[in-house]
Amino acid sequence: MEITDVERLLDKFEKSSIREMKLNLDGSELFLSKNEYTQKTEAEAGPVLPAQKAESPLLPKEAAEAAPVVQAEKAASGHAIKSPLVGTIYLQPAADKPAFVKAGDQVKAGQTVCIVEAMKMMTEIKSDVSGTVKEVCVENEDLVECEQTLFLIEEA
Repeated sequence: MEITDVERLLDKFEKSSIREMKLNLDGSELFLSKNEYTQKTEAEAGPVLPAQKAESPLLPKEAAEAAPVVQAEKAASGHAIKSPLVGTIYLQPAADKPAFVKAGDQVKAGQTVCIVEAMKMMTEIKSDVSGTVKEVCVENEDLVECEQTLFLIEEA
């Protein structure tokens, strides 16, 4: 694991709602926590990295279920529908089916615009505004990050 990978992980952890994360990779262990702990000696607790920055690539099941309607944010070029979690985006319900929406389509508030899959859990992403899809900002099956813009909607 490179230092840039660790820095990215720390940044994502800090922005997430996850309170603790433990990662074992290639014989190295990383523990991140946003909780306050009583200071223990290294002999008692082993080496622990302080949780200054970090983020798990995935939200817990409860957080993913609590965020099926993504809040769009006003941008100069329209409302941005952003991903609530890190995962793989699916712009169509199945490989042999048409896309949920494409540029130029009309959408209604609450309409499913894509699915983000994380740890075999599918989370429907829904528009919170009605309008016209101005731009699809990702490709089907791209890996998306938390808060990455997926669609730009021109409000009706």
